[in-house]
Amino acid sequence: MKDIAIVLLSGGIDSCVATAIASKQYQLALLHVNYGQRTESRELKAFYDIASFYNIPGNRILTANIDYLCKVGGSSLTDSNIDVQVANPDSKEIPTSYVPFRNTLFLTIAVSWGEVIGAKKIFIGAVEQDSPGYPDCKQAYYDVFNKLIKLGTKPTTCIEVETPLINKKKSEIIKIGVSLDAPLHISWSCYKNTDKACGMCHSCFLRLKAFKEAEVIDLIPYV
Repeated sequence: MKDIAIVLLSGGIDSCVATAIASKQYQLALLHVNYGQRTESRELKAFYDIASFYNIPGNRILTANIDYLCKVGGSSLTDSNIDVQVANPDSKEIPTSYVPFRNTLFLTIAVSWGEVIGAKKIFIGAVEQDSPGYPDCKQAYYDVFNKLIKLGTKPTTCIEVETPLINKKKSEIIKIGVSLDAPLHISWSCYKNTDKACGMCHSCFLRLKAFKEAEVIDLIPYV
């Protein structure tokens, strides 16, 4: 029997490919977190579509709601008063799409669930190289979080966060996904729209650029 790995699956490219990677060695348990983001309904659809693609049983699918992040605000993804920025690849500033301390909250839920179901790994599709400077997408952050897991869980718990894509370029991630038959065609990346991707936000910019560099056709609809 394979060990269980929880995958934090937003429904985007990186988490979709992380799911494909984890599926080769582990029984998958998929976690999706709704936090009041603009495209919550569309991301949730992508999550369930990917879960269906991998035939994940219902007892290994978890959706969690932490919509208090809308009340916290501070991000264009959760605050309708803050515009979603058009991509600016030359900017050195952290974009308004950064959700304060979000990944820590996600990982905390994953560790809690992992202790209950006996998971050994938590996969997250964090990417440092092509990320727009998000502080919680750096390897040093995950190294420290793994130490926190050891200190904050039962002695019998053995859970470790895996970041298989952390040092990859987005175009490399596309190629890995293609090689693993990851269902990229049902993933969703847009920060703004839920029907057709805007093609202008930072996430769409990175996606379009990656598919172009990888010489792969992106099958999702754009405006």
